[in-house]
Amino acid sequence: QVQLVESGGGLVQAGGSLRLSCAASGRSFSNYAMYWFRQAPGKEREFVAGITWSGRSTNYADSVKGRFTISRDNAKNTAYLQMNSLKPEDTAFYYCAGKYFGPSGAVDGMDYWGKGTLVTVSS
Repeated sequence: QVQLVESGGGLVQAGGSLRLSCAASGRSFSNYAMYWFRQAPGKEREFVAGITWSGRSTNYADSVKGRFTISRDNAKNTAYLQMNSLKPEDTAFYYCAGKYFGPSGAVDGMDYWGKGTLVTVSS
């Protein structure tokens, strides 16, 4: 069993930065690909970024490419999402998720989900 807890959300002005963290408890964090998804009010949840268990492969949604960076520290059982040049359209709940030896790209069937952290970008 793996539990995921997101942190780092908040209110930021357009053009600003935030770093989200996803802390995992339980065993074998390093066996899981980690992902960030987001869901804005009234919209469907969408893939934001993914990283393989080793960190060697990453993938991003076109809407965040060049602005967001996903990373992980297996020694700390934590995944991160560095968000730069934030835009009002990035406002959403951000969720981390894990999939056992998953790819870095968007896939279905996550094994674990966090409860989310809210990011609000003001114009």
